[in-house]
Amino acid sequence: HVQLVESGGGSVQAGGSLRLSCARSPPTRSCYCMGWFRRAPGKEREGVAALDCDGATAYAGSAKDRFTVSVDNSKNTLYLQMNDLKPEDSAVYYCAAETSYPGCQWVVRGIGGPYSYWGQGTQVTVS
Repeated sequence: HVQLVESGGGSVQAGGSLRLSCARSPPTRSCYCMGWFRRAPGKEREGVAALDCDGATAYAGSAKDRFTVSVDNSKNTLYLQMNDLKPEDSAVYYCAAETSYPGCQWVVRGIGGPYSYWGQGTQVTVS
């Protein structure tokens, strides 16, 4: 059973940066697609960024050019570097994973999905 634990959320002023982390356990040789999603109060969950087993990435329009998704496979950890944060980025950010398949990263753009494994979320507040 895959477990995902997010960290790195917090409060930041507009224009600031945060880096979210998502630790996946247990260690496995299986290949996973991993991504970030978010849900703001009163809104539906939306995709942010994801990458497949080979590192191919996909970004939602709101994240493109400001956010960067990456993975450290040696640490089984997914990251989301968020720069130039805006108040509208305030949300609970969730890490999610799915056994990798071709194009799985495009779930963040509404193609396919949903992912099977989810973390508990970390709050990001931009003021």
